[in-house]
Amino acid sequence: MTVATTTATAALTARGVTLAYEQAVVFRDLDLTVESGRITTLIGANGSGKSTLLKAFGRLLRPAAGLVELDGAPLRSLPTREIARRLSILPQKPLTPSATTVRDLVSRGRHPHQSLLRPWTAADAAAVDEALAATGLTDLAGRDAAALSGGQLQRAWIALVLAQQTPIVLLDEPTTFLDLSHQLEVLRLVRSINRERGATVLMVLHDLSLAGRFSDRLVVVGRGRVLADGAPWDVLTPAVLQEAFGLEAVVMADPRSGAPLVVPVDPVN
Repeated sequence: MTVATTTATAALTARGVTLAYEQAVVFRDLDLTVESGRITTLIGANGSGKSTLLKAFGRLLRPAAGLVELDGAPLRSLPTREIARRLSILPQKPLTPSATTVRDLVSRGRHPHQSLLRPWTAADAAAVDEALAATGLTDLAGRDAAALSGGQLQRAWIALVLAQQTPIVLLDEPTTFLDLSHQLEVLRLVRSINRERGATVLMVLHDLSLAGRFSDRLVVVGRGRVLADGAPWDVLTPAVLQEAFGLEAVVMADPRSGAPLVVPVDPVN
């Protein structure tokens, strides 16, 4: 099932893309457009290729065939520094450098904006301070990043992405290691990046109700293709949930937000 979406400017585009690891093909001849200025979330069962697709859009994985474009230009032809100024990506399990303070880690987000002719400036420092404050890490700025809790470290990596100040942001499971209250904080932050800064966001989430609440568009992937694509209420239907996840569920409106709320049904009862 595919639900048509409205026409919009493309920030990222996959054209006839085949993605594979050695002999295992994850997607074949895939076409997908990520619309500028919106929050698009990839959902699907474990092993459906969500992270693989995100890596392709972030040039962390080269397609075996086809083309990925950034603002209409072939991604593979663009210089790495230019991509880093236009696109930031938070992978699922980033490697934290040793003996690095939280501030130093977040400051790495400013590296793409620097050169021999443009060293560190007050604007860079302000961007880092703003990112630390937005993620609630100002008081922990001097702490060793490796000594943080899982949730604090995840917020530090998100702060790095914020400091990078790119118009396109890719996030692979940004709520990993976070309890529910911090998941909500992070997703509200993601929404503010989109609504207030106008950033295009493409992310991967597992929680279907949170995906429906914080996304403009959902793309369901599975079995090497797009199974459904559209607004949350159009995509989070019992039929799609059964097809994509083998999940029997009731979908109802959240009483506060009005967003779709997915409630699994126990088949025994």
